[in-house]
Amino acid sequence: MNEYRTHYCNQIRIQDVGKEIKIAGFVDTIRDLGGLVFLDIRDMFGVTQAVTSGVTDAVDFASRIPLESSVSITGTVRKRDPETYNPNIETGEVEVVIKDIQILGKRTKQLPFEVNSNQEVREDLRLEYRFLDLRGDKLKKNLQLRAQVIQFLRNQMIEQGFLEVQTPILTSSSPEGARDYLVPSRVHPGKFYALPQAPQQFKQLLMVSGIDKYFQIAPCFRDEDARADRAPGEFYQLDMEMAYATQEDVFQAIEPVVYNTFTKFSDKTVASYPFPRIPYREAMLKYGSDKPDLRNPLVITDVTDLFEKVDLKAFKGLQVRIIATHDVGEEPRSFFEGMTDYAIKDCKAKGLAWLRILEDTSLQGPIAKFIPDEVKDAMLERTNSKAGDAIFFIAEVPGLVDNLAGQVRSELGKRLNLIDENVYQFCWIVDFPMYELDERGKIAFCHNPFSMPQGGLEALMTKNPLDIYAYQYDIVCNGIELSSGAVRNHDIEIMKKAFEIAGYTEEDVKTRFAALYNAFQYGAPPHAGIAPGVDRMIMLLAGAENIREVIAFPMNSKAQDLLMGSPSVVTKEQLQDVHIKLDLKTDKK
Repeated sequence: MNEYRTHYCNQIRIQDVGKEIKIAGFVDTIRDLGGLVFLDIRDMFGVTQAVTSGVTDAVDFASRIPLESSVSITGTVRKRDPETYNPNIETGEVEVVIKDIQILGKRTKQLPFEVNSNQEVREDLRLEYRFLDLRGDKLKKNLQLRAQVIQFLRNQMIEQGFLEVQTPILTSSSPEGARDYLVPSRVHPGKFYALPQAPQQFKQLLMVSGIDKYFQIAPCFRDEDARADRAPGEFYQLDMEMAYATQEDVFQAIEPVVYNTFTKFSDKTVASYPFPRIPYREAMLKYGSDKPDLRNPLVITDVTDLFEKVDLKAFKGLQVRIIATHDVGEEPRSFFEGMTDYAIKDCKAKGLAWLRILEDTSLQGPIAKFIPDEVKDAMLERTNSKAGDAIFFIAEVPGLVDNLAGQVRSELGKRLNLIDENVYQFCWIVDFPMYELDERGKIAFCHNPFSMPQGGLEALMTKNPLDIYAYQYDIVCNGIELSSGAVRNHDIEIMKKAFEIAGYTEEDVKTRFAALYNAFQYGAPPHAGIAPGVDRMIMLLAGAENIREVIAFPMNSKAQDLLMGSPSVVTKEQLQDVHIKLDLKTDKK
C-alpha cells in the first residue's frame, strides 16, 4: 500500500463500498454542519467527498484545516443517500467516512485568490501564483491536453519513418526574422552564444548528414513582443525536414498529421480536407491577409479600374477595394457609422465609405450620388450583390489597402455574426514572394532566407526580385498561422545570389552561415520542411483565447516571469565571470 493513497480521487466507485482506502490531495471545500464535517478532496484526476464519523475531536480537527492544504485521508467507502448524489463528479455516488486524516502540507498564508472559482482574477496575480492557478480544473485540463497532443504528434511522425533528433540550444546568432537571445561565453571573452530562433540550420545540416526524415518537438527562442497567439521568449514547434523532397512531399506528410490531431482532440468539424491552397497574392487581395480566417464568408473585391474616371476626390489615385455584405438591409444607420468609427480609430484609415442597395437597386449612402449607373451595375455584378445588401469601400495606396481591407473584413465578420465557432477552416498559403521592400525601401527577404526561389538561379539572374516567388508555404487555421515551411536552398551558387540580392556579400554568407555554406559544398541533397506551432495548435484545440492558457509557466505580455522574478538582476561577480560590464543610462529629464 502506498503510504499516502491507495486510490486517486476519481477512482472510487459503488463496488468499493465497505473497503478501507486512502486518498490524498488538496482540501477543495469544507462544509461544517455542526455534528458532521464534509470535505471535498481534490487531486489531479478528480474529487472525492470525505465525511467525519461524528466524533467531536475529528469534527473540530477537520473543520479547522485551511483550504488548499495537502492531506491524506484513511477511511471506509460508503454509498451516499440517493438524494445526495453528485452527478458532477465521477465519485458522486460514494463518500469516504474518515478514520484518520493527516495534514501533509498546511497552508499557512492567505490565498491570493480562490482556486477553481469563477471569479475574475487579474492575470498578473494568476501568473505570480501560477502554482495555485494550475490547481484549477481549466489549466490542469489544458496541460493534460497538451501532453496528449504532443504524444500523438510524436507517434504520427515516428509511424511515418521520421527520426527524432534533438538539436543544440546554445548556438550562434543568425538573422531569422526576430531578435536573438544572447548568452555570453565565460571561456571566450567578448563572444556570445544565441538561443535558436528555430533549429533551421541544424535540421538542414541533418539532411546533409544523410538523415532521411527528421523531427523533434523543438523549443524556439525569439525576443519579440507578445500577442494573443504568440508567447514572448519561447515556444515549441513540431519541427520536421525531409531529404530528396519537394513541396508536395511535405504537404503529403504533414497535412494528415494536422488533420488527424484536430479531429481526434476536438468535436469541431474540419471544414475541408485536403486543405485548400491559396496563392499569397490571391489571399492578400481576397482576404487582406496572408493568414485569412476562411470561416468568414466575406471577400474583398478590387474595383480600382471602375473608379479611375469617377469624379470622387477621396478615391483619386488610390487603389479601391470593396466588401459586399449580403442581407444587411435591416441594420440601422448606427451599424454603418460604427464601422466607419472602427476604421478611422482602430485601423487608422482615412475613412470608410458605404452604400446600401435599395429595393429598386438604387444606392443610398454618403457617396451614392457620385457613382454612375454603369459603375454601379459593374460593381453589383462583380460582387453578386442585390437589394438588401450593402457595400463598404476602402481606398488607400498600394501596400496599405490590403491590410486595411482585411481588418474591415474581419470586423464585419464579427459584427454580423458570420463566424462559425464550431468549425476549423484550414488552408495552405503558397507562392510567397521571395523578396519584399523593407521600411527603408531596400530589398529584403520576405519569408525565409534559406528558401529555394521558383525558377532557381535563372530567376534570380533575370527577374525583378519583387516578381520572384519562393517555394514557401504556411498552414493557416481560423485566421491563425500554424506553421511556416519551405523547400530549402541547397545549391551554394543559388544561395550566394539570393543573399546578394538581399544585400549580403559572399563573405557575409560565409561568416554568418558558415556551417551551411561549408556543408552545401559536400553534395547536399534537395530537402524541404515545415514546423507547425505546438502551442498554437493546443490553443485552438482548447478553445483558449490566449496562448498563455496552454503553457505551464508563461511569461506575461511584457516578457516577465512573475513567478520566478525573471528577468532579474545578477551579481557583479556573475557579470565579471562572463566579462560583462553594465552601462545603464538613466533618463535625467
